[in-house]
Amino acid sequence: MAVQGNTRDAPPRVAFYNDPVIRGIIYQLVVAALVIAFFAWIILNTAQNLAAQNKSTGFDFLFQTSGFGISFTLIPFDRSSYYWEAFLVGLLNTLLVAAIGIVFATVLGFIIGIARLSSNWLISRMATVYVEVVRNIPLLLQLFFWYFAVLKAMPAVRESLALPLGVFINQRGLYVPKPVPDAQFGWIYLAVALAIAASVAVSIWARRRLEATGQRFPVVLVNLGIFLVVVLLGFVLSGASVAFEMPELQRFNFRGGLELVPEFVALAFGLSIYTAAFIAENVRSGIQAVNRGQTEAAQSLGLREGDRLRLVIVPQAMRVIIPPLTSQYLNLTKNSSLGAAIGYPELVNVFMGTTLNQTGKAIEVIAITMAVYLTLSLSTSAFMNWYNARVALVER
Repeated sequence: MAVQGNTRDAPPRVAFYNDPVIRGIIYQLVVAALVIAFFAWIILNTAQNLAAQNKSTGFDFLFQTSGFGISFTLIPFDRSSYYWEAFLVGLLNTLLVAAIGIVFATVLGFIIGIARLSSNWLISRMATVYVEVVRNIPLLLQLFFWYFAVLKAMPAVRESLALPLGVFINQRGLYVPKPVPDAQFGWIYLAVALAIAASVAVSIWARRRLEATGQRFPVVLVNLGIFLVVVLLGFVLSGASVAFEMPELQRFNFRGGLELVPEFVALAFGLSIYTAAFIAENVRSGIQAVNRGQTEAAQSLGLREGDRLRLVIVPQAMRVIIPPLTSQYLNLTKNSSLGAAIGYPELVNVFMGTTLNQTGKAIEVIAITMAVYLTLSLSTSAFMNWYNARVALVER
């Protein structure tokens, strides 16, 4: 008689479509196929419609003569310039107003955000009123206010308002002294580059020293001293100099100096004021997110209020401030397209406006413009994420 051993029953086989891993892969393949099919249908449908209208596609229009002028440019541009040069002018104007807006909005936002938490009742309430009023009025309406109600209401050229340091303002814009460097000024640019490199090296050394010994090094003061010394040595050794061309009123307009058109001034000022209100709220919430015990510990060490903010509170608050701050930088850059409403020749106005109307290349122009804003947004996000990782608290 055969004796059967104790055998364990084999587990039942499961159909492949019931395997969660395989099922997830199938779902992703199906979704990817549907997305590809959708975009293929759009492209095919667009090509058929363009062919039916006898319209050609391509980017050869960029090398055709534009035939129009631009009121405010950072590079030479006239009616004989090409469309790609018009695109470059619009891009540079957008980058200029975005960069200036980010700097001023950040400085003003931090000041207002800290002022909202001030123990002084008047300062705190004034900062609160600023935030609540500015952020609840549409940006476009604010741009109209600064452009039409403020700058366009300025006196005529002959009655220009004289401001300190040789600055004049009238209906046609803001006139400021223009720096004119001499031929030896290239050495100063080299000195600035060397000073920046030295400052970065000192900052890296100070951070490693702090991590190794716990001893803090006055990085800001030392870097400032390095910058001033290196630049001054550059001026002394190279003999470089810079003169200032002052604006002077002639018969019908100012000559000399640097003219800032009212459209640029209104857009830069409006973007800075508006975005600063949101940054102030980010700063306020970031500071309030820091544990109260940190402030009490700093007080017990005898630190003054300014030192407590600079050395203890704000460095810890940055991990909360930076993520929404990144969003505000992106919003400011994209909101610069509203400059088209007041006639500022930024990218949307010059390229999606005039260039699109003259060439009829809607798909190409819109695709290029979308790619530019996408690149700017991704670049800003990448830099801010890198900076956020640098200042993030490391738990030990």
